[in-house]
Amino acid sequence: MSAVLDAKAAPVRRPFLLRLLRLPGFSARTIAIGYAIVTLLVLGMFAAPLWYVWHTNIQQVRTELIRADAHHLSNLFERQGPPALAAAIDSQVHGVNDGVRKIMLFMAPDGTRLAGNLPEWPEGVPNRDGLCQVTIRVDGVERNVELVRTTLEDGYLLLVASNLDRFQKLERLFAYGLLGCGLAVLLSAALGGVLIRRALLARVQSISQTSASIIEGKLSHRLAEPHDGDELQQLTRTVNRMLDQIEHLVTGVQDVSNAIAHDLRTPLSELRARLEELSVARPPSEETFAEIDAAIDDVDRVMGIFNALLRLSEIDSGSRRGGFVAVDLAALAAEVTEFYAPVAELKDITLGFDGPASLPTVGDPVLLAQALGNMVDNALKYAPVRGAIAIRARRVNAQTVEIVVTDNGPGIPEHERTRVIERFYRMDASRGTPGVGLGLSVVSAVARLHGGALVLEDNYPGLRASLRLSTT
Repeated sequence: MSAVLDAKAAPVRRPFLLRLLRLPGFSARTIAIGYAIVTLLVLGMFAAPLWYVWHTNIQQVRTELIRADAHHLSNLFERQGPPALAAAIDSQVHGVNDGVRKIMLFMAPDGTRLAGNLPEWPEGVPNRDGLCQVTIRVDGVERNVELVRTTLEDGYLLLVASNLDRFQKLERLFAYGLLGCGLAVLLSAALGGVLIRRALLARVQSISQTSASIIEGKLSHRLAEPHDGDELQQLTRTVNRMLDQIEHLVTGVQDVSNAIAHDLRTPLSELRARLEELSVARPPSEETFAEIDAAIDDVDRVMGIFNALLRLSEIDSGSRRGGFVAVDLAALAAEVTEFYAPVAELKDITLGFDGPASLPTVGDPVLLAQALGNMVDNALKYAPVRGAIAIRARRVNAQTVEIVVTDNGPGIPEHERTRVIERFYRMDASRGTPGVGLGLSVVSAVARLHGGALVLEDNYPGLRASLRLSTT
């Protein structure tokens, strides 16, 4: 029972942990907050060492200065006596009664003030010699000072102090400057977030409008490509290429639907007419079987159309790329040539192959054989009696190989070459020949699957069909 409860509880804890580890989403607010945090961290990394060095060095220098002053004055007392020390102190603090600079006091053993800018011995000073930090009153104002108390010969007392408040003012100015920089960073982050959000919303609005138009059936609409070379330019190009492909596929489906409705009508009408005639006329068995054979031919023709469409659908989906293996294109072309040799001989057509001993590539051998067979079959249909068909395999460059099929038939006019690879399209000159107009469509689809293309050119006379394939 506990195991069941644990198994039920595990999925609850797991999403919670994933939520904790999940990064924030991409938005203008996230960018602004991230910018502010990073900038404040960098500002803190800069200010913290500076603050530490300032505080440490100032304290050290201040202490060294007041110790040096106390030591110098003590030596003066030892060499020249109290009057010289009193004169030296008065000269240093003369006119300075605000406690901003040096604070000094020279006292006689009986407590009489001999020199300095303090009226009396301040309260809170320890009764021992040395360095300390205390708060004393100077001219009626409480001041934080660091002082050195020294007991001289015969009970004389010397006090040398440095005001800490003036350094605290500098530290406060530094803190205010740091705070101002932080506020400037936050304001710039907020302003940047607003500007980024406005820019992103403008782009998103453009994408939304284009998407809405496409949803309404206007497949020719495309995203406006920015001309400033920003990061969205590549995304816009990718989306537009995707929309081109979608429009091509949708248009292809529409054309296929129309072509199927047109091209299947004839064999199905013939099939129905034969069966209806058999049902009404009840001819002899020999004639009946002949009509049945013709009906089977009509059914085979319909099935051939559907099989070709299924192959094209499978090729267009890209699922056949999983069956790519190493293929010797020269050996494959030689086998296809040998297979069609008897057909060419019956039509009194010369069929020859020329190619290297080996032409390795990577692809689907079944589809490549079918594509090459369609090219040869197309040439056999239109080559004249005692004509010639040549098959040649060669390497174009390090990344491309090709198989070329040439004939000396009527060829294809230049304005028709882009249309003959469309599904079910047949030229007027080919209406009387068998076929449904899918042969070159399959060849073109196989070429695209292999990263290549079907190129149709004039052979003077005849047609030069090149199946170019990528080896990478």
